Amino acid sequence: MANHKSALKRAGQNQTRRLRNRAVKSRVKNVVKEVRQAVNAKAPEDAAQRLTTAQATIDKAAKKGVLHKRTAARKISRLAKLTQSMSS
Repeated sequence: MANHKSALKRAGQNQTRRLRNRAVKSRVKNVVKEVRQAVNAKAPEDAAQRLTTAQATIDKAAKKGVLHKRTAARKISRLAKLTQSMSS
């Protein structure tokens, strides 16, 4: 465990950030799953609506630094491609 006051503070900050990042990552996983479920259920309107929500959530995670910007772009691209393949 940390001995210095600054190190103790840093440990606390790291713990807070870890929990916040975990919540954001979990939310990203859930919205991705919702889009995939809508595609599997063959509901194009629902899938398109969930895709926009997923894009916003993933972009926010990238903006906060929880996800790398390229990881976020890749996730969004793959979901969009999946949703488009259903309509064609």
